[in-house]
Amino acid sequence: MKPVGKSNSNSSWPSAFRQGSVSTIPCNLSREERNLNPLRRLAIWYFSSSAYLHSLASFPQPGMDLEQLANQTKQWISEQPVEQIYIAVAVLFITFAFFLILSFLRTSKSNTIVLAGLSGSGKTILFYQLRDGSPHQGTVTSMEPNDDTFVLHSDLSEEKQKKRAVPVHLIDVPGHPRLKPKLDDYLPQAAGLVFTVDAQDFLYNYQAAAEYLYDILTKAIVAKKKIPVLILCNKTDKVTAHSKEFIKKQLEKEIDKLRASRNAISTADVTNEVVLGTPGTPFSFSQCQNKVTEAEASGLTGNISQVEQFIKENIRR
Repeated sequence: MKPVGKSNSNSSWPSAFRQGSVSTIPCNLSREERNLNPLRRLAIWYFSSSAYLHSLASFPQPGMDLEQLANQTKQWISEQPVEQIYIAVAVLFITFAFFLILSFLRTSKSNTIVLAGLSGSGKTILFYQLRDGSPHQGTVTSMEPNDDTFVLHSDLSEEKQKKRAVPVHLIDVPGHPRLKPKLDDYLPQAAGLVFTVDAQDFLYNYQAAAEYLYDILTKAIVAKKKIPVLILCNKTDKVTAHSKEFIKKQLEKEIDKLRASRNAISTADVTNEVVLGTPGTPFSFSQCQNKVTEAEASGLTGNISQVEQFIKENIRR
């Protein structure tokens, strides 16, 4: 057997390959292969290199220690054209950067859910039900946001704790007209938004509810981030409560009127940042750039499973 490094047909390969113990793929390109386009040459070199390194790892020769393996690998690398080494390093760098960015995007998903809606719609009771499993009777209209990070109360059972329930960052934004602008502080970090509606007294305040919802849906950040919105029809335990289907249709009709009237006042629409819906057709929530769904709940009785499902679907897992 000739020493490694002297010229023969397989001079760039370690003795393990020349002895025929491992099936080889020659890495040095033939004259025909050199005439191929650069991408095909790169593909041949890449798969040849991969086969070589894999073979070294998978089929070590008897008596070959790590030092010998390292020396043979160094020699093989030194015999490769410099351009191919540069390409290999570039490919490795790009691959590493790609997976690093992908990992960052996966972990950067927020676990913040924002509760919004008019005063008296039941946001604060809902907040306590989700956190403590209790409505906290005697709560009054909030003048400051309720802000806390916790595991949903329904996930606190011993069985579910074994599954490592993920904490949610829940923010209850006051619905008082003077405090509504606080919502803008929390939207950039929101993974989802729950818009609560009083299903019992809906007909008394549906216009104000539709206007608030319209302002939310036309915010640029909501459309750009495609923040999912759940229209939660609360207080459905009451006999006089309206169904979510009825509430949805009424809100769509009212938003359609708002869209027409505001666009008529100003084509620039300075108060809203996104054009809502499809011009010339009646508005429906399906036309929104973000996902808008409806659900029913009762914060007072603890019937909040649909809200919990919305939260779990949208926070970082």
